[in-house]
Amino acid sequence: MKKFIQTLKNIWSIEELRSKIVVTLLLILVYRFGSHVVLPGIDPNKLNLSGAKEGLLGLFDTFAGGSFSNASIFALGIMPYISASIFMQLMTILVPQMQKLQKEGDSGRKKINQWTRYLTAGVTVLQAAAYVAYLRNVNKEALIDSYSGFFWLSTVVVLTAGTLFVMWLGEKIQDKGLGNGTSIIIMVGILARLPQSFLGEFAAKQTKGGGGLLFFLIETAFLIAIIMGLIILVQGVRKIPINYAKQIVGNRQFTGARQFLPLKVNASGVMPIIFAQAIMFLPTLFSFTNIESGKGLARIFNDHSNIWYMVIYAVMVIGFTFLYTALIFNPKQMSDSLKQSNGFIPGVKPGQPTADYIGQVMDRITLPGAIFLAIIGILPGIAQRLGVTQSYSTFFGGTSLLIMVGVVLDTLQQIETHLLMRQYDGLMKGGRIQGRQTTTTTPTI
Repeated sequence: MKKFIQTLKNIWSIEELRSKIVVTLLLILVYRFGSHVVLPGIDPNKLNLSGAKEGLLGLFDTFAGGSFSNASIFALGIMPYISASIFMQLMTILVPQMQKLQKEGDSGRKKINQWTRYLTAGVTVLQAAAYVAYLRNVNKEALIDSYSGFFWLSTVVVLTAGTLFVMWLGEKIQDKGLGNGTSIIIMVGILARLPQSFLGEFAAKQTKGGGGLLFFLIETAFLIAIIMGLIILVQGVRKIPINYAKQIVGNRQFTGARQFLPLKVNASGVMPIIFAQAIMFLPTLFSFTNIESGKGLARIFNDHSNIWYMVIYAVMVIGFTFLYTALIFNPKQMSDSLKQSNGFIPGVKPGQPTADYIGQVMDRITLPGAIFLAIIGILPGIAQRLGVTQSYSTFFGGTSLLIMVGVVLDTLQQIETHLLMRQYDGLMKGGRIQGRQTTTTTPTI
């Protein structure tokens, strides 16, 4: 406890770090305030969007911190920016011209970021129009009749401006604050639901009696264990030894250094889970089966605790993990970089053999990482089947927990870097905190 207090004092004594923390907290406060401002033309007393807390809309509402189901000015949150960023990231991988632009340095990245902002505005307008249609179909009685003539236009304008403002907040947190701004905004939205879910689960266990409190403590212990396992997954790397040849510069000879090439066990991050959830939600939209009958295909895909849903979902997560890792991981480029810097893997010839070796190692470590990621993805459904309430079960795994752990590790890594630069002790006695070590220019979620 004494060391913890001393660490807090060290953090607060660094003026730059203190300023970053204060700016981040103030911008988060602005975001949370806007999440409770209801759109013009809506009566909040008649608003009831409980269906927006399930399925893919529930995931959307989670990322927006409940703004989607509250019909606030930030109802679309940061998700249009995330969608545009993911699209641009895939384009930089698949389109040679975009790859060339990305390799131009800061000027190329600035161009890509500017195109991402333009695409964000276009995506937001489309999603805002769809949100208006959703409000009219699901909760028409909440709309004020005297404002109906202006509702469509004003809502599209306000939602677009709200998303662009949230995007600006994320960029300001990135520049003036602490951590990845976009990721922090998403994490804050997820954490905003935690107290209510925690109290709801506690109340549910109390009403059952018969050791309900004991079951609640066991659930909390399992949640802590899952978080610890997820930290291992996020930080897990396979180190490939790299030797560098001796160099002669003038009359001096420099001995070759020995380093390591770290390969992430979970290089794809949270993207496979997001892709799998999006695909799994499609049958509930396009299926013509009767959802209420209990026999339809759509009902299976709408129930996250269904056995078949979890099996198909786990298989899809594993498949998307390999697919997305293949898209973002380029062993040939790594091999060329090692060759240019006179580096080589002991016992492996430079060039294509090195690329093949790195690719083989990556395939081997991706499989256990993909299986662990699939287990994390279906844990909320398993928790729900074991009696955990639906709102609290979402924190036992899936996208929410993976994002929270990753963002917290990234933020703590930045804090530790500031401490070590000023010759203070780090946050841990043994070893240093490692973040997700992303190299892309797109927002990390």
